[in-house]
Amino acid sequence: MTYIRLFYKNNLSDNLNSNLDRSQSHYISKVMRIKEGENFSLFNDGGEWEAKINEIKKGIVNFIIVKKLKNSENNSEMWLAFTPIKLNYLNFMIQKATELGVTKFIPILTERTMVRDLNSKRLNKVIIEASEQSNRIKLPKLEKLIKFKDFTKLYKNNDIIFGDLNSTNNQIKINKDRPVCILIGPEGDFSENERKEILDLKNVKSLKINKNILRTETAAISIISIISFKILSQ
Repeated sequence: MTYIRLFYKNNLSDNLNSNLDRSQSHYISKVMRIKEGENFSLFNDGGEWEAKINEIKKGIVNFIIVKKLKNSENNSEMWLAFTPIKLNYLNFMIQKATELGVTKFIPILTERTMVRDLNSKRLNKVIIEASEQSNRIKLPKLEKLIKFKDFTKLYKNNDIIFGDLNSTNNQIKINKDRPVCILIGPEGDFSENERKEILDLKNVKSLKINKNILRTETAAISIISIISFKILSQ
């Protein structure tokens, strides 16, 4: 039987006796068919705990915490700044970026952004499900949608890795002790003015990741994989 991990938004502690919400109770009891007396795990930013089902009453799962399994994560900060794209591709990108270790998502509006809004509730659901599946403990944070000009002001002092098709650079060094922000353009790429503004930032490094033109979600997954490997290799 597959071991079940669920994100639990409230505080967790030894011997805690509490209930799952109706949605998670349905998943545990009806979809996964976990019975009274059987175990699963709950996690949040504080760590991961083993829980045992006390009873299932009127569709609600009551549980007790048995023991702590893992402490909170203290991973390197890897952020993804991106522009909204069509829903299915966006869900896929957020899911895979979460699995690969992104700790913060920064959606931005550029001159050529086609999709102008985000379903934050849906994207946070994707983040939670991907975290549950990939054995993560700390959920990535989804920031509010901001304009390109605001992004360059707010993050001007951060280390930014700019995925740039026009770059000739294919080598990169990462300081894993500082947050690194990966910046990916929209489907129509950044405008020339935006590209110049990006390259004028203090700590930006442009990186050519492929000779071909990549879709936004493909470029994001590619560069996240490169940066993640670099961080793990140090």
